[in-house]
Amino acid sequence: MSAADKRKLEFELRGKAWKVYWLLLKRGCPMSVRGVQRALHFSSPSVAQHHLDRLCDLGLVKKQSVGGRYLLTSEVKIGVLRHFVKLGRLLFPRYFFYAIFSTTFYIIYLAVLMQNLSRENLFIAFFGAIVSAIFWYEAVRVWRLRPF
Repeated sequence: MSAADKRKLEFELRGKAWKVYWLLLKRGCPMSVRGVQRALHFSSPSVAQHHLDRLCDLGLVKKQSVGGRYLLTSEVKIGVLRHFVKLGRLLFPRYFFYAIFSTTFYIIYLAVLMQNLSRENLFIAFFGAIVSAIFWYEAVRVWRLRPF
């Protein structure tokens, strides 16, 4: 996908259409118009229908011929989605994995490797705490950027 196409998608995919796309991405299974309307608390099914049709026009969603449910056909990494990793049906901020990794090694260092309170050990402990805190801060910040 070219940069111009990504810019166009970012422009078109905002507001309620963005929430519908996020829901379909998160659920990972076909959804009906009424299911989308209920999940996102839209005022009527026609609002959900409008945004699903808009996503169809963008080529991100297609309507199944049997059952009339809508299925996500294309996953794009635009906007805040660049910072998320999908594992099955779950979406995690990329920084979440960095935070887990750094915190795990920080705790292992404190529990196993730090034998005394020398200047070097205190520096490493302080530095490890700062790095872990930064990754956790970024993970929470990106998590709050999700549509709902």
